[in-house]
Amino acid sequence: MKQKWMGASLALASIGLLVGPLQGAEAATPKIKVHYIDVGQGDAIYIKMPSGEDIVIDGGNKGKGDELVTYLKKQKVGDIEVLISTHPDADHIGGLDEVLDSFKVKSVYAPKVKHTTQAYKDFLLAVKREKLTIKTAKAGVSLPVKGGVKAQFVGPVKEYAKSDLNNWSAVLHVAYKKNTFLFTGDAELKSEQDMIAKKKTLRADVLKVGHHGAKTSTSATFLKYVKPKYAVISVGKNAYGHPTKEVVTNLKRAKATMLRTDKSGTIVFEGNGSSYTIKKSK
Repeated sequence: MKQKWMGASLALASIGLLVGPLQGAEAATPKIKVHYIDVGQGDAIYIKMPSGEDIVIDGGNKGKGDELVTYLKKQKVGDIEVLISTHPDADHIGGLDEVLDSFKVKSVYAPKVKHTTQAYKDFLLAVKREKLTIKTAKAGVSLPVKGGVKAQFVGPVKEYAKSDLNNWSAVLHVAYKKNTFLFTGDAELKSEQDMIAKKKTLRADVLKVGHHGAKTSTSATFLKYVKPKYAVISVGKNAYGHPTKEVVTNLKRAKATMLRTDKSGTIVFEGNGSSYTIKKSK
């Protein structure tokens, strides 16, 4: 009888040894986390890469910098490897000067187009204070990230009129194994058509909808190439009618699950390379 109990104990010990390492491996599985931060009418996105690198895309409107800095500090961001200004519009670039003043930033990317607003000037001054040089964000440029992630700009594929700021938007495609994301800034129909014509990699599970859902972006044709399972609309109270009925209809026909920051607050996608979990702040 005693021998039987010893045998059972040894068997349990063996199971324990087997289960332990598997649980540890599961806990240590690298993940990508993408935060679509609720900054009202504007864009602000934070990506925690599987290797631990931090990327910030846009900073919301002027006056939202403090909120963004507070949010990033709550995520225990120490320094930022890559900061991207998709384009110089105030509702994207407004808070980035405060981010630059609050964190050590290694690289700044922006499209090669200028603006005359105070928000843009403040951004440039902050970059200068950090003694950084802005790297050009354009199609074909890859970000120096690790951990099996491929992050490459797929737009803009060409230069547009200086007044056509939205189509200058830096469009970033990120792929971690089977997890795929497309960040479009305010890219409009011309940019979408040009990316399609140049056969850029657009397929993505999660699409950051262009220009807060304005009807000048997110065409049905563009959605046929992206094939999004989820569509995130960064939007707040606005007088423009964003998101428009046209875009909502296009997304429904594409069978994409819509998520809006004005209704769900900050939205966080966590990917393990094959599937996602989604968290909302409200």
